Amino acid sequence: MYVADAKRLTLAGARKMMTTAVGIAEQAGIPIAVAIADAGGHLVMLERMDGGRFHTVHSSTTKAVCAASNKRPTTAKGAQAQPLDTTHAIGLALAAGAERWTAMEGGYPIIVDGECIGGIGVSGGSWEFDDKVARAAVESIGAGYLIDAK
Repeated sequence: MYVADAKRLTLAGARKMMTTAVGIAEQAGIPIAVAIADAGGHLVMLERMDGGRFHTVHSSTTKAVCAASNKRPTTAKGAQAQPLDTTHAIGLALAAGAERWTAMEGGYPIIVDGECIGGIGVSGGSWEFDDKVARAAVESIGAGYLIDAK
């Protein structure tokens, strides 16, 4: 009642996701940055491929933290998945902290047995590409990205 068992993301799990994400990007010839955070939003791994733009480091980190915090993929929707116009999306990012919330796609929570154990953020390609890579990386360790999934 006062103490709960908790799952956590291991370094080996983060490495596997990183290898998957970078491998997909290398094959596509798209230099990306990938950030992987634990359930508390603390960085576990960060990698920017050669040729990756420097701003993608911040974007990918924000996506990973936001996905872990909200326990859902990053989108242009609010914390409760409500539609947001641009003004409200910017306001939410300012209120939460620019490094804690984003409306950009490419961030996914890492869900195991209904528990969020972290988040991954990918930045550097189109939003569709970033989204696809992040999702594949989560799946590579047998995790899900929806709270009611694995």
